Amino acid sequence: MPKRLALTAAITLMALPLCVAAGAAGAADGSAPTAAKAAEAKPYKVEGGKVDPGTYNGYRRYGESCMRCHGPDGAGSSYAPDLTDSLKHMDYDAFAETVINGRKNVNTANNNVMPSFGTTEDVANYLDDIYGYLKARSDGALGRGRPQRIGD
Repeated sequence: MPKRLALTAAITLMALPLCVAAGAAGAADGSAPTAAKAAEAKPYKVEGGKVDPGTYNGYRRYGESCMRCHGPDGAGSSYAPDLTDSLKHMDYDAFAETVINGRKNVNTANNNVMPSFGTTEDVANYLDDIYGYLKARSDGALGRGRPQRIGD
């Protein structure tokens, strides 16, 4: 539980400057900040098919910790769902909750269990990067395969 609280506090502290900046930008042009403006901020940067360092790191971390169940490029497998589809309907908070705490979906039709990765440092410490990579794939901004880095 203490790691989860620390992660929540870190996410809150990192988001605070973004909220302040969004409010200042809205005030500068005379309009109030809206949820739509906040939703426009992407957790990734893709230019000419190349990605920022965080998104590239997310690709690497995904390959190390997530691909064995969710398949290459987040496209799913017979064992775990297609994350590029899941992130069309799931926000960052729900994604983080699922990854950190795991999920059980056990009933007569399903027997799906995702383990908790809250104590796996290579996942928990880089959750933003993994989310950014998968969100770029989900939004169609990034194709399949190993991405090139901006500047390479």
